[in-house]
Formats: sequence, structure tokens, C-alpha cells
Amino acid sequence: MNHRQRVHAIMHYENYDAMPLVHFGYWKETLEKWVWEGHASLSAEEIDAVLVDGSEAELAFSKKLGFDFNWYSTLQDKGGWMSLYPKFKEEIVKDLGGGACHMRNEEGMIVLQREGATGIPAEIGYTLVDRRSWEEQYLPKLQFNAERVNIEAIKRYEAMENTRETPLGVYFGSLYGQIRNYMGLEAVTYLQMDDEELFDEIVDTIAELCYKTVEEMLKSSIKFDFAHFWEDICFKNGPIVTPSVFYERFGPLYKRLCGLVNAHGIDIVSLDCDGKIDALIPTWLENGVNTMFPIEVGTWEASIAPWRKQYGKALRGVGGMDKRVFAEDFAAVDKEIERLKRLVELGGYIPCPDHRIAPDAKWDNVRYYCDKMRKVFGG
Repeated sequence: MNHRQRVHAIMHYENYDAMPLVHFGYWKETLEKWVWEGHASLSAEEIDAVLVDGSEAELAFSKKLGFDFNWYSTLQDKGGWMSLYPKFKEEIVKDLGGGACHMRNEEGMIVLQREGATGIPAEIGYTLVDRRSWEEQYLPKLQFNAERVNIEAIKRYEAMENTRETPLGVYFGSLYGQIRNYMGLEAVTYLQMDDEELFDEIVDTIAELCYKTVEEMLKSSIKFDFAHFWEDICFKNGPIVTPSVFYERFGPLYKRLCGLVNAHGIDIVSLDCDGKIDALIPTWLENGVNTMFPIEVGTWEASIAPWRKQYGKALRGVGGMDKRVFAEDFAAVDKEIERLKRLVELGGYIPCPDHRIAPDAKWDNVRYYCDKMRKVFGG
């Protein structure tokens, strides 16, 4: 069996010969540290190439480390996230001196940039603030057109369709998380009450863009193995959107989108949402999203086990491996793999580090994890 076949077998509760070793990419600082420590030989340009999920460079590096593939191997539109096209040009809005500035990013968000700083920059302001800014600066960039379609990538995957051994997803974009990025959490929350008409227009515009773009990509001869959404709309205590509002307003949109890929034979639909997602699972599962990712262990100890008990085999999962053990020792890695055994036995589940491998990860621990996983689960 190849990895495509294994993924299909696992997700459909069929027999398989080995568990694929899946990951979710790396922080840039992680790769830079490993290069500095002498574990890898990568130039700055090569590091950037490895950071592109599903790229040939990323796949080659990951195989050397011991992984089989990145779950985020998806065909996206030319803009990258089924979002603004063209994106905003990054520009300095205000120079604060000392290597710091306020920068307008590609989504129109104004963030605080500090030279040498890592992590997610602080949000300072936004370009999307009212109907006028929506109609003038966002609405035109959120329309479907043929230029969005990544013809080069489609041709490349079509050419390898009969030889490709790793799964490939079709990327669906985001329905709510993207709006949060454009406006900020506070503004999008108020908008639902202060200007429901504008909120609905933004939501429906983005949903229609997602539908038409994926519809166009499905016209290719590529046989996609799964479809994939991104949201990131939960924190450690739960979602940033009222579950009942999410169910009523976004449930029908997910149903329409999932129906599109289901009609093309794609019955595995995964969704990337960090944080404690429990309150939103009913909306997703009822409307066609059946695979949770990356199941962050975190302080709330997320796991597929209680979800499987509640929802049955309709719910699958990819993730749930506590990547924090990569910063510890072999004993901690062994303990985590032992914990994963009973989860794998549930079926419909593929272990994967529960987010991108962080800079505190030790190269030897990650290599040990990969080697031990193969011994335990085959491969």
C-alpha cells in the first residue's frame, strides 16, 4: 500500500498495513536552529521553500527527518489562501524607530513589527472598518475569476496523478476565521449586531468565492483524497463565536460546500481549528466536515476519544500528538507514543503533532519519535 491508500483505509475503518507518519510543518525558527546546530544544511532560500506546506522541498526535508508527509498538502488558489486577490501590498504605515514599525500586511491588517521578533505580531488596526472600505478595497478582491486558479500546480499534479503516493487535498479556505483576520475579533463581533446586512454580505461573498474556486479546481483530472478548511476560531476555553449563531448562519454554508466535493467522490473533509473546538463540532459534523485537525492537546487535553464516544465513527481525526514532548527527552516521547496507542485503536485516526514543530523541539527527539512510531505502528 502507498500512503494515499493507507489514509483512505484508515479513514474508512478498513485494514491497512502501516500507519503513515504525518506532521504539520515547522516554525521558521525551528529550521534555523537545526541548521545552526548542524543537523541540516539549508540556505535561507531553502528554509523558505521548506516552509511551503506540501512543496517538494518540504517533502524532501521531512522524509530525511523521518516523516512521510504534511497533512497540509493541498491544492490552493494562486493567492494561497482563497482570500484577497490580489493581496494588499505590504507597506509601513508608521515608522516607530529602533527597528519597529506599524505595517499593513497582505490582508490589510495593521500590525506592530519589531526587528528580530518572532511569533504573531500584535494587531494595531484594520483597513476594513465600514461598508465603504468593504466595497472599495475588499469586495473587488474577493470575486472569483479565472486568474485565481493555479493552472501550473494543476498541470503538475495531473501529470503525476497515476504515480503520486502521498495524499492531496483540495483547499476550501475559511468562512469565519478569514473575516476575523480582516476586521479583528472585536469589530466582527459587533458587526453581527450593528450591521447585520453588511455582515451577511461579507459572509456570503467569501462563501461564494470558496465554492466557485473549488468548483473550478474540481474540473481537473486530479483525484483529490480529501478536502480541507481552515478556521482557527477557538481559544483555550472555547470558540470566539456563539455556537448557536455559528450553527444557524454558517451550518448551511458548510453543507453546500461539502456537498460540492461529496458529489465528486470526496467524502473526507477535514478542518483546521486550534483551541477547544468542542462546542462547534456539532455544526461541522452535521454539515459534512468529518475530520478534526490538529486536535491541540494544550491545557484542555483535547483528544479524539471523548468525541468518538459522543459522535461515533462518523467523526475522524488527524493530530492529537502532544508536540511539547519534543522539548523533553526520549522517555517523554515513549510515554506519548504509548498514550497514542489506544487512540489509534479507535480507528479513523492518524496521529500528528498538534501544531507546527516549535523552536524548542530537539532534533534527536523528533528523529527518535519518527523511528519509534514506525516500530510501533509499522511503516
